[in-house]
Amino acid sequence: MLVRIVKMGFYKQNIEIFKENFDESKAKIRAFEGCTFLELYRDKNDPSIFFTYSHWESEEALENYRKSEVFNNVWSKTKPLFSIRPEAWSVERLETLE
Repeated sequence: MLVRIVKMGFYKQNIEIFKENFDESKAKIRAFEGCTFLELYRDKNDPSIFFTYSHWESEEALENYRKSEVFNNVWSKTKPLFSIRPEAWSVERLETLE
């Protein structure tokens, strides 16, 4: 399994647009083959910073998503809203404590 974390910053006037766009596309992202989990977070100290946190069955599944029409549609709506360059990390979960 691969965990993908993406940090995004938005201009204040674009935050609601982003949230609406995410709401419209989240089910398609989650239903994409290989995606097993999706969450959206917001920074507690800076409300213009958001993070997506997703689980993918493999790196290949993530790459298939990144090459898909679903991703291109989401990205084309999201990219113009950024106030900072997005950052992304692909990580492996080593431990979980509950």
